[in-house]
Amino acid sequence: MKQYYFYTFILAVFLSFTAPNAANAQEKTSSGNRTEIPIEGLSIYPNPVTNGKVYISTSQNKEKDILIYNVLGKPVHRTKIRGKELDVSNLSPGIYILKIKEERATATRKLVVR
Repeated sequence: MKQYYFYTFILAVFLSFTAPNAANAQEKTSSGNRTEIPIEGLSIYPNPVTNGKVYISTSQNKEKDILIYNVLGKPVHRTKIRGKELDVSNLSPGIYILKIKEERATATRKLVVR
């Protein structure tokens, strides 16, 4: 039994050193050969949302495509924003997945609405 834990520990250490760096400009996605470019300077606030408005800012502050999914993966809201303000007052309180696309860069974050 001790030998099993030892090999598991060695494997975990090896994988942690060979994993891609989070600061990389591109990350591998679940599709295997597609790459995801992270959005630079992404800031989402306030989170949790209490007043029905959430602000999304980035380094470039260009037009963003916004998709909001419930925890079951069903899309519940889709919009484009040109500024920073996103109205989520139509969402009922709960936990959502927020997918943001700015030009070729994309990011996925958790959004809590109270």
